[in-house]
Amino acid sequence: MSHTPDAIKLLVKHIENSTYQNLPVSTVAASKTFILDSIGVGISGSRVPNVAKIKQAVSQWGSGHQAQVWGTGEWLPAVSAAAINGYQIHNQEWDCVHEPAVVHPMAVILSALMAYAQQHNLSGQQLILGVVIAVDVATLIGESVTSSLKFFRPSLCGCLGATAGMCAMQGIKGETLQNALGIAYSQLSGTMQSHVEGSPMLAMQIGINAAAAIRAVDMAQAGFAGPKDILQGPYGYFTLFEESFDLSPLVQKVGREYQIERVSHKPFPTGRAGHGTIDGLQQLQKQHAFTAQDIARVDVYGTPLINKLVGRPVKQDMDANYAKLCNGYIAASVLLTGSVSVADFESDCLKDPRRLALGAKVHTHLNDTQDPNALAPVSVAVTLISGAKYKVALQHVLGSPQNPLDEDAQLAKFSAACASAGSYFDQHNIGFLIKRIDQLDQIPNINSLVEALVSNR
Repeated sequence: MSHTPDAIKLLVKHIENSTYQNLPVSTVAASKTFILDSIGVGISGSRVPNVAKIKQAVSQWGSGHQAQVWGTGEWLPAVSAAAINGYQIHNQEWDCVHEPAVVHPMAVILSALMAYAQQHNLSGQQLILGVVIAVDVATLIGESVTSSLKFFRPSLCGCLGATAGMCAMQGIKGETLQNALGIAYSQLSGTMQSHVEGSPMLAMQIGINAAAAIRAVDMAQAGFAGPKDILQGPYGYFTLFEESFDLSPLVQKVGREYQIERVSHKPFPTGRAGHGTIDGLQQLQKQHAFTAQDIARVDVYGTPLINKLVGRPVKQDMDANYAKLCNGYIAASVLLTGSVSVADFESDCLKDPRRLALGAKVHTHLNDTQDPNALAPVSVAVTLISGAKYKVALQHVLGSPQNPLDEDAQLAKFSAACASAGSYFDQHNIGFLIKRIDQLDQIPNINSLVEALVSNR
């Protein structure tokens, strides 16, 4: 009779036994890379109008001087700052993703860990350790799922990961650690209905779960108890939130392969499921020099998840949340401008009849992939009015670990993100931030980093 692994025990052991000193150099470097990336998109996210509405709501939940909002610098209770920063990281669909898990690992995790680190005056090394462990927990749970998204996995797994990361930062072990994870599990939230409707709550589910993770650690440290069998129990995560699972990835990788090194950049502010469309069209335009006016139709052949996430039609009166997850609009934007940026989701672009007409020429189809969680391969075919046809097949989309952004492209993305923020960051600020995060392991108090995340205007 085969023995069924106890997933939560394996993860708890990993959290308890991990130290900063034992992290490989490559793991520390990857954590700095994606901390930089996530801070950049979080600063950019301060430009989104809904941020003001969230701040108005949060102002009713109490005041405090524990952590700051990125970009604008307001001091708030840690849970409130984490909620806003989490929303800012994810609200433009520009944050990194762990493709096998279908989890945006840094959105919940970094917003929660940075706020908690500010509150408790933790160091850069503690933050790096927390991020590494948090990403492991979030993504190995996600990667063990064999069924398609039903609940919003980035917020759910992100909350469990963030809780683990805060415990790792503080050296919280034993029953208190287990209680923290159980209390976090008891607060999990996030539904794919927000994705289907293009609701801004999709990103806010990130912020809600970042705050929940901090509350979980606080309650556990106060001695409050939570459930323990939270993954494989009769009402545990794999049964309640997912439909099927296989623990092989978790068992094989935990403590052996740090998942922060397997995260994909998102070069463009759209759903990752639309990145293959952009990558393919950019390659075809570069090779064949056609223009948007030459297009008769575009056919994208993607996985079941690509079809599910971005196969929606172009429609009148789209808002930015819908358009970022619409393959037709994404394709029209890259054909018209050569790339996709945050400016392509301003109201005048969303109403542009040329984009809408061009987007209607884009058709998304299923390829032969059976894995419900795969984001590759994808192929893009273009038919021109002249009758010419061109096609490209992508096994690994730009930004993935197998086709990564080089350092220059990473820094260009960070600079563009900061420059697009609602509050102005000049090149001096941006350069200082890059240097500060590169030296993160030498920072004794994370507050000195957060100070640099506040605009000079």
